[in-house]
Amino acid sequence: MDDYPLLNIFLTMMWFFLWILWLMLLFRVIVDIFRDDTLSGWAKAGWSIFVIVLPLLGVFVYLVVRGKGMGRREVAAMLERESRAYDAAARRAGRSASHAEELARLADLKNHGDLTAEEYERAKAKVLAG
Repeated sequence: MDDYPLLNIFLTMMWFFLWILWLMLLFRVIVDIFRDDTLSGWAKAGWSIFVIVLPLLGVFVYLVVRGKGMGRREVAAMLERESRAYDAAARRAGRSASHAEELARLADLKNHGDLTAEEYERAKAKVLAG
């Protein structure tokens, strides 16, 4: 321990955690590239190659260019998972949610700002159709 001072231990830990943070960010960007339905196959291939060949520059450019949509896609995926979990719980309880309950839940999500007006209208149309 005499050859490795305490400050060097802290610096090594900091670099290690920054490296782990970087890997998490890199994988999150790669997942978002493939999650985005608005990108064509060629655009997904281009972003993937850019992020893999030049990871530091690629990730930062991706975050600047498509970062806002990345957050929206994450929220949409979370709402979809929540909706599936809600439907599965309702089926397990032996009843499906009535249209009125489902519309009330959607209105609540819209009022809290979790859904945009167009997402609300699409979900409402889906509930009323099915």
